[in-house]
Amino acid sequence: MAEEWRTPETTALIDAILRLGDREEAERFLRDLCTLGELRDMAQRWAVVRLLDAGMHYAEISKRTGASTATITRIASWLNHGEGGYRAALEKLKNADGGGASAAGRRR
Repeated sequence: MAEEWRTPETTALIDAILRLGDREEAERFLRDLCTLGELRDMAQRWAVVRLLDAGMHYAEISKRTGASTATITRIASWLNHGEGGYRAALEKLKNADGGGASAAGRRR
């Protein structure tokens, strides 16, 4: 049985994140909280999500991000069958952009 990830500690962390006021506060908090490797890993995962959402093929995503196809497959599974967090964040970004293309699709 998978270990429950919702704990008082994760709740406190999420509450702290939700109270951050702007990008600068979020940057400082994440940099203090995470190692550079952890930040890079999370940023890579988010890049993979955006490229998957833009319809890019796994091999091209791997080439662009350096993520393995196994990692991309795992992320795609969470994107399509997870808790809905990736989709919610993507939708918020699309709505903030006026409903246009994803940030990944525009930059590439």
